[in-house]
Amino acid sequence: MKRSILTTIATVALALFACGEATAQTEVSIQSGAIDGMVEGEVISWKGIPFAAPPVGDLRWRAPQPAVQWEGVRQTTEYGHDCMQLPFPSDAAPLGNTPAEDCLYLNVWKPAPADGPLPVIFWIYGGGFVNGGTSPPTYSGAELAKKGVLVVSANYRLGRFGTFAHPQLTEIDADSGLLGNYALLDQIAALKWVQGNVAAFGGDPGNVTIVGESAGGFAVQVLMTSPMARDLFARAVIMSGGDGSAPPVTRRDTERAGLAFAAYRGIAADDPEALAKLRALDADAITDGLNIDTMFHQYEAGGLAPGFPDGRILVDTGQAFAEGAFAHVPVMVGATADDIGGKTGEMVAGARSFSAMLAAQGVPVYAYRFSYVPESLSGQGAWHATDIPFFFDTQAIKYGPATTPRDNAMGRTISAYLVNFAKSGNPNGTGLPSWPRYEKSSDVIMDFTATGTAMPQTDPLAEILDAIARR
Repeated sequence: MKRSILTTIATVALALFACGEATAQTEVSIQSGAIDGMVEGEVISWKGIPFAAPPVGDLRWRAPQPAVQWEGVRQTTEYGHDCMQLPFPSDAAPLGNTPAEDCLYLNVWKPAPADGPLPVIFWIYGGGFVNGGTSPPTYSGAELAKKGVLVVSANYRLGRFGTFAHPQLTEIDADSGLLGNYALLDQIAALKWVQGNVAAFGGDPGNVTIVGESAGGFAVQVLMTSPMARDLFARAVIMSGGDGSAPPVTRRDTERAGLAFAAYRGIAADDPEALAKLRALDADAITDGLNIDTMFHQYEAGGLAPGFPDGRILVDTGQAFAEGAFAHVPVMVGATADDIGGKTGEMVAGARSFSAMLAAQGVPVYAYRFSYVPESLSGQGAWHATDIPFFFDTQAIKYGPATTPRDNAMGRTISAYLVNFAKSGNPNGTGLPSWPRYEKSSDVIMDFTATGTAMPQTDPLAEILDAIARR
């Protein structure tokens, strides 16, 4: 009887100690104040952390400003708003919350417990710079964190909130030349937040891997060439980001688009109060039905390029890569087998030519193609963005009860390569098929095959892609 009582007391004491330890681990002090997250199984998460001031009112179309300091302990257990947009009904990763203009929040996941400074994976979502956010359940960093990394995802402004210019903004120049490219400035601000704060969570600010898909993949290429992003990351992963070249858009082009949008809203170009009137419009009026479905029909009224070269935030990326004026960090790059444009389209061909260009300059490159199709979707293609859940190892979230053991095996494999790459700049590790460094002469890529294997092989599309490139 006494032994039973002692055993019960010991069990309760251990439980209370564990609970207290978990509570203590979730409270972190960062530069703007104290925050408290939550324990979710083997992972601690902090969601909805402000990394900049809300970009509303007079801060609409301003470079991100420092986050407002707070007193006490801020609860960070739920995602902040995704950035303002008209959600895309058939989005591969539907938002998990309601968009709003007050949206500059980020999220952190780390393993519990964790030893030593952790490599950091920094996620940049896609969506054509008009859609996307950090709240989709398949973008959760929890599964990656379980493998020994710290994951950060950050929102950035979209559509006319993220890229916008107007002569009055240029004249006022409130941020000393940091004009127009607000989406990219948000990404840089979030990376600077990582540098200043991630050590408080146990992350290593000297070992940050930026990972992006589609528009996020292009953003990674921009950051590799941006003078403002220098030294903010150590490795890069580009998923369906194209060939590294940017559309030929100028600030004047974007200003003309801004004037056209103002005129559409009844605000004359010579109105001295034009900027004030534009800032007085509600967020829905600025969005005005804009999303991936409508963006190409609204270009003349919206200025929807991902940004324009200014020499500081964004340079001519194609020229910078060709001249070697970029961060020579290890890169993982690829596309899905049936990506935008099909098997020989801009994404597949772009990833291949980009890999060859980097490799020729001595950059460690690991090239891939994602050919896998979940078993529940047998007969369909490996479409754009279908690789994302497998990189996050969240395929069971994406496909629910239809997820098969083969699907989960593919998720474990791809996410293991990603985590290894984040740790060392090399995706290889114990129990994984060898992934050779890419060289144009051998042209070996890692194919995540339709049958669920990871197979290094000479690019099967080499002949036809080379013929296209010679045209």
